[in-house]
Amino acid sequence: MPVLDGQVAIVTGGGSGIGEVTAGLLAAEGAQVVICGRRPAPIDAVAKTIEKAGGRCAARAVDLEDPDAAAAFVRWTLERWGRVDVLVNNAGHSSHARSIRWVGRKEWDSVLAVNLTAVYVLTQAVLPGMIERQRGTIVTVGSLAALKAGLIGGAPYGAAKAAVRNLMEHVHNTLRNQGIRATIVMPAEVDTPILDKRPLNPDAAARVSMMQAEDVARAIMLAVTLPPRTVIEEIVMSPTILRDQSRDLAVAGRAGGPDERQP
Repeated sequence: MPVLDGQVAIVTGGGSGIGEVTAGLLAAEGAQVVICGRRPAPIDAVAKTIEKAGGRCAARAVDLEDPDAAAAFVRWTLERWGRVDVLVNNAGHSSHARSIRWVGRKEWDSVLAVNLTAVYVLTQAVLPGMIERQRGTIVTVGSLAALKAGLIGGAPYGAAKAAVRNLMEHVHNTLRNQGIRATIVMPAEVDTPILDKRPLNPDAAARVSMMQAEDVARAIMLAVTLPPRTVIEEIVMSPTILRDQSRDLAVAGRAGGPDERQP
C-alpha cells in the first residue's frame, strides 16, 4: 500500500518547478493532492498529467498575496475532502531590486506576503484538524538566503525566509507533542522558473551545476514519508560544485537603482 494512501496533501506553487515535482511524487504515494497557483493554465496542466498517470490531483487558482484567498483555499479543500494531512508551503517569489538601498515598499510587501504571511495563514488554517487527529506534517520550502543573507536572494526574500524558518521552528517546538511535524527545507540555487525573474537570468552554463527541482522534492518527500514518530527539523541543501557568482552579484547590486543599466 502506498505510504500516503488516504491522506490529503496541499502543495502551493504547484504549477511548475519544485511544487510540480512534489505534487507528482505525493500523488504517486497515494495522496489526494490539491495544488494552487496564480495562473489556472499551469496548475490545470499539472493536475491532468498526474491524473493521467493514475494519481489524484485537484487544482485551484489562488493569489496567495491575499490572506483571505489563502484561507479560503484551505476551507475549500476541507469542504471537499474533509481533512489536510500534509501541507507543503512551496510558493514564493523574490523582488527585482535586491539591495536594501533600492527595494521599494510595494516589492517588499509583495515578497513578504507570499513567502511569510501566506505560510502563517495556511499553517494556521490546517492546524485544527491536524491537532484533533494528533498527526500532521507541514513542510516549508525556505532558502539558504535565510542563513546567508546577500544579493543573490535579495533583502526582502532573505528576511522573509529567515522569518519563516523561525515560524516553522515555533510550530515544531510548541506542537510536536500533539503529533505535528514541521520541517524547513533550505536550498541554495535550484534551476526553476523563479530564476527567470532574477536581475541577471542565469544562462545554460550557469544552470548546469545547480540543483534541480526533483532534488528538493525528494528532500520534501523524505520529511513527509518518514514514520510519524520521526521529524526532520531542518534540511540545508546546496550544489556540490559552487559556480562563480561574481557577475550575478554585480548586476543584483544595481537592480532597481539609478545605475541599473550599466554593463
